[in-house]
Amino acid sequence: MPKSLRSPRHQRFLAQLISLRNAKGMTQEQVAEKLGRPQSFVAKYEGGERRLDDIEFLDVTAALDADPCEILLRLRS
Repeated sequence: MPKSLRSPRHQRFLAQLISLRNAKGMTQEQVAEKLGRPQSFVAKYEGGERRLDDIEFLDVTAALDADPCEILLRLRS
């Protein structure tokens, strides 16, 4: 199995998170504040420089008031 970082599916995953954040009218700084993390944390995962682990992903989707299952289901197709 090839590495997922920067793969087409990973890029689609990031695009979903960015699109969702924008649709909610939130900045990276606002998401970071909800997470208790620096803005660079959001910039790095959105830019593909770092991965989100499972728990971080759940925290991000909670900060965005989104269903994590919907995001993951879209990656399967």
